[in-house]
Amino acid sequence: MLLEIAANSVASALAAQEGGAGRVELCTALELGGLTPSHAQIALAREHLHIPLYVLIRPRAGDFLYSDIECEVMLQDIEACVALGCDGVVFGALDADGEVDRPRCRALVSAASNLGVTFHRAFDLTRDPLSSLADLIELRCERVLTSGGRPTALEGAELIRQLVKRSAGRIAVMPGAGVDAGNIGKLRDMTGANEFHASAKRQHSSGMRWQPSLLTDMQGGEWRSDVEQIRGIVVALNDAGRG
Repeated sequence: MLLEIAANSVASALAAQEGGAGRVELCTALELGGLTPSHAQIALAREHLHIPLYVLIRPRAGDFLYSDIECEVMLQDIEACVALGCDGVVFGALDADGEVDRPRCRALVSAASNLGVTFHRAFDLTRDPLSSLADLIELRCERVLTSGGRPTALEGAELIRQLVKRSAGRIAVMPGAGVDAGNIGKLRDMTGANEFHASAKRQHSSGMRWQPSLLTDMQGGEWRSDVEQIRGIVVALNDAGRG
């Protein structure tokens, strides 16, 4: 069993590694659902991590219906990840009818070459998840990240269970959204999944001594993946595996 951490910075990626996570999904702007990190962040994470590094390829916030120029940005970001020696990429593209955009995704998978491919939670916005799962298998995606179409993976556990069963080992189904030490064992039992996704983040206090009375929305400390939370989830996951 494996825990993947959505790391919103190099510091978060290192915390994930220290806490015992099995894989990092590097991104930025988690408050927007995650966006592609900078080239420098990817390069430094690759330099310092010895666990697998996957990179989120998402050029903007909002929906997953992308224009030609946005897809070109995604293709070039993937090519950069290949050149930097990343282990995989994470993306998702839909058409206007809520189906997996197979032509665009096929081009993105091709650009990834030998890198692993995770289809992210764009999947939760598809019209027919079971049909979309078949599309992802045909595209040779390695895994799909999903909350079962609900706000949290625990709420969507029944659909996730169906997806795991339907996958028949051809693609990994990875629950994510609201996963923590308190529910990961139950989630494993309910879904039969073997990989799980969490951010395990907390807000760190700002080190600024000078705190102006205005612009308070810019003065808080950063949100970062927390080593102790990650360790707690890993322990709970391992305990569930032995149960």
